[in-house]
Amino acid sequence: MSDVKSLSPAEMAAWRAVIEGSQRLLTQLEDNLRETSELSFADYHVLVLLSEAPRQRLRMGELANKLIFSPSRLTYHVGTMEKRGLVARQPCPEDRRGSEAVLTDAGLRALREAAPHHLRSVRQHFVDALDDTELAELNKIFTRLGERLIAARSQSR
Repeated sequence: MSDVKSLSPAEMAAWRAVIEGSQRLLTQLEDNLRETSELSFADYHVLVLLSEAPRQRLRMGELANKLIFSPSRLTYHVGTMEKRGLVARQPCPEDRRGSEAVLTDAGLRALREAAPHHLRSVRQHFVDALDDTELAELNKIFTRLGERLIAARSQSR
């Protein structure tokens, strides 16, 4: 471990700001979402992804990749949402060994009811706190980081 270069004070400050700021933002958004709906942040994300998908359904593996969930975590989470009637699991028509998560009418209603409150929270706690240049820079930075992490993960497999 001695060959690992320590972080400079500026690097450490930036790293801690990312961790703490991200955690505070996500916690605030989660709290606001739970105050106005019965959805967690993860529930909301699942519903959004399914609502945007063709025929409002995604293969479980594809959904796990989009959520950055392990397959077992997604299976558990979708199971809890299924019990609440927000999603259903159905066999994949192209491959009967696989299954798809499908948005239900109740799930779509829950999303539509939660969306205005959640978007207000996102605007209040994120968008309105930054100017257009900062938003563009954050988009550039996190897109580049995401692409690097995806590439590194696929190389390690």
